[in-house]
Amino acid sequence: MAAVGQGFLARGVTFQNTAGSAKHQAVALRVGSDLSAFYECDMLAYQDTLYVHSNRQFFINCLVAGTVDFIFGNAAAVFQDCDIHARRPDSGQKNMVTAQGRTDPNQNTGIVIQKSRIGATSDLLPVKSSFPTYLGRPWKEYSRTVIMQSSITDVINPAGWHEWSGSFALSTLFYAEYQNSGAGAGTSSRVTWEGYKVITSAAEAQVFTPGNFIAGSSWLSSTTFPFSLGL
Repeated sequence: MAAVGQGFLARGVTFQNTAGSAKHQAVALRVGSDLSAFYECDMLAYQDTLYVHSNRQFFINCLVAGTVDFIFGNAAAVFQDCDIHARRPDSGQKNMVTAQGRTDPNQNTGIVIQKSRIGATSDLLPVKSSFPTYLGRPWKEYSRTVIMQSSITDVINPAGWHEWSGSFALSTLFYAEYQNSGAGAGTSSRVTWEGYKVITSAAEAQVFTPGNFIAGSSWLSSTTFPFSLGL
């Protein structure tokens, strides 16, 4: 399924790719629609579930489940009050919640997960120690992902984030966390890359809210979906 054009809206829809967990891409939904919004939708697959391809996107009260790089792309995308669940992958695989693809530091793109719940599906929970799960890895050189005000369970490895290939992008990416909670939210054992930081200022975190990051005050109300513009 691909959403294009402007102002694509979906409510109560399940987008699913049933290809299974074999080691290849199996996108359930690709979104390139500017000012698009999704409410009470499920995006279900394994590798590369949700391709947030481009433009401004908003997800509210949605479920996204997958394994490798299961939210990826180079849109300006905000997930608010969503359930984001890693699934049991194939043997030898690691789960990566995000793989953001910003290619230029001037692009106003990134993945923001706010006031959401990051955890695991029932098939992963009993075997989570066998399948390391991370918040993300840098698909492109200026990868940008922010996790804030969210609950993170202990399915997430204490390091939090994973490299893509050696030292690629570790000094140019921007990965940040702000006021998260839960057994997997501790930052004392997180990666020490130059591009990773813990945000301590509300003013800095405000930059990544729907009101600022996707100019939500100018269009979210027209969707008729619930939303919060700020922290």
